[in-house]
Amino acid sequence: MSRIFSLKLARQTAEAFLRDEGISTLPVDPFAIAESRDIVVQGKPAEHDGVSGMLLRHGNDFGIIFATHIPSPGFQRFSVSHELGHYFLPGHIDQVIKGGIHVSRAGFVTNDPYELEADHFAAGLLMPETPFRKAMDRFDPGLDAIGQMAELCVTSRTATAIRFAELSNAAVAVIVSTGGIIDYCFMSDAMKSLPKLDWIRKGTPLPTGTATATLAADPERVAAGDRLSDETDVRDWLGGTTYAVVSEESVGLGRYGKVLTVLSSGSIGPDGDPEDDEDDENSLLESWTPRFRR
Repeated sequence: MSRIFSLKLARQTAEAFLRDEGISTLPVDPFAIAESRDIVVQGKPAEHDGVSGMLLRHGNDFGIIFATHIPSPGFQRFSVSHELGHYFLPGHIDQVIKGGIHVSRAGFVTNDPYELEADHFAAGLLMPETPFRKAMDRFDPGLDAIGQMAELCVTSRTATAIRFAELSNAAVAVIVSTGGIIDYCFMSDAMKSLPKLDWIRKGTPLPTGTATATLAADPERVAAGDRLSDETDVRDWLGGTTYAVVSEESVGLGRYGKVLTVLSSGSIGPDGDPEDDEDDENSLLESWTPRFRR
């Protein structure tokens, strides 16, 4: 199974769970879902940091501990949803729990396939495609739209931005960086349609002269949550052969020390209807997705 397929399957598994439970509106409450499965959820003391959460097992009983050192409801809800991913996704419990405990670092910060699948399960659980698309279509793509969706879903701006890029019909790229170095990048299908892209790699420096690089060079502004916006040639970020002006919006993420960047354009995109191209893949994913029973 390909990595892309397995991650999409993880998101669809979460959405299938919501359908089976009759949950169709935003926001989704992961604490209530855990309670419905008799999973005890507790916050761990704020002075203990370094991990986002833990999944505990004692016999047939399960518990979730989530980090509180980051005082963000969105981060904490994502962490609990990540652990629910390990609980619900086929094969995860037997694989990840060693000695009755599994320690997670949620938030798309690792290449471990089980952690990434749990992250994508969490995204599908908190931001299911149908209601998320319906809500996001009210906004033009960009940081303001992502902020509105984050409030609606009670999710972090970073997780919301990634989901926004995954589901947007517009050309959108989301980049997260720390100290001027890129952590990761997610792009919408429309942005990926640009020919001969130079795919952004983890560990590479931010493009010089960009608004993001200017903001990232000032840790105080990053910590204060300042924003910078500009227009730039998409090639400055993504390379390729096509000149196109995109909006570049960046914001500091406070004590995280990270910068969130959103590139967006309404004029970039492939010809035709991308949904038609995905019909066969979605049918295959549907056949693989588990059904849940209490």
